[in-house]
Amino acid sequence: MADRERETKHHFGVVKFQERKHPRFLLNLPVEYYLAESDIQGIGHTGNASEGGLILYLHKDFRVGDLLKLKLFFSSGAGMNTVEVLSQVIWTEKLDHKEYRCGIKFVGISPKDMEKFNGFLKDFSASSH
Repeated sequence: MADRERETKHHFGVVKFQERKHPRFLLNLPVEYYLAESDIQGIGHTGNASEGGLILYLHKDFRVGDLLKLKLFFSSGAGMNTVEVLSQVIWTEKLDHKEYRCGIKFVGISPKDMEKFNGFLKDFSASSH
């Protein structure tokens, strides 16, 4: 009978919920990037965005800590807007097909561009509900 009895094991673990300063929105926006103080440039797109950073999909691998100048393109009303942001690579991950996913933190943005981008995110949030 001992062979037929099974001990029930309970599994306990730690669940880590990320507390974010700013909400993230799933957005696919075109991006131009420039490696700060270099001629390296290219294009990519966002996977999500917030007031403090982005997830970027690029065809170039960068190192954690690299500074990138970004130009984000988004529509606002009937027109197209751009904002320029100095950002830092926080993490990077290699994906298939020579594509990389990077976590990006904003480290420098003009008040005017921040206002435009925050307005876009606010309008996007309101229209997605």
